[in-house]
Amino acid sequence: MEITDIKIRRIITEGRLRAVVSVTIDDMLAVHDIKVVQGDERLFVAMPSRKDENGVFRDIVHPISSEARKMMEEQILETYLRHLALMEAEAQEEAMQESAF
Repeated sequence: MEITDIKIRRIITEGRLRAVVSVTIDDMLAVHDIKVVQGDERLFVAMPSRKDENGVFRDIVHPISSEARKMMEEQILETYLRHLALMEAEAQEEAMQESAF
C-alpha cells in the first residue's frame, strides 16, 4: 500500500480538532474525513467514523495493522506540519510586503 496523495481539506484553530484530511491510496482509493486531533500529549490521526445506534463512534475505515496505522499517521502528520509551516511563511511574507508600503 502506498499513499499517493494527501490533501489538507480544512485547518481548524479552535478546540482540539486541527485539520480534516483526505488521503489517496495507490492512486485508486480516496479516504475522506480523516482528522488531525491535538491530544493531551501529542497530535494524532483519527479515522473517519460514525455514531452507531448506541451512541458509540465506530471507524468506517481504518488500518488493519499497527505498522499501517503508524505509516499513515506519520505521513499525514508530516504533510499537516509542512502545510502549517507554508501557511506561516506566506503570512510572514504578506506582513513584510504590507509593512513595506
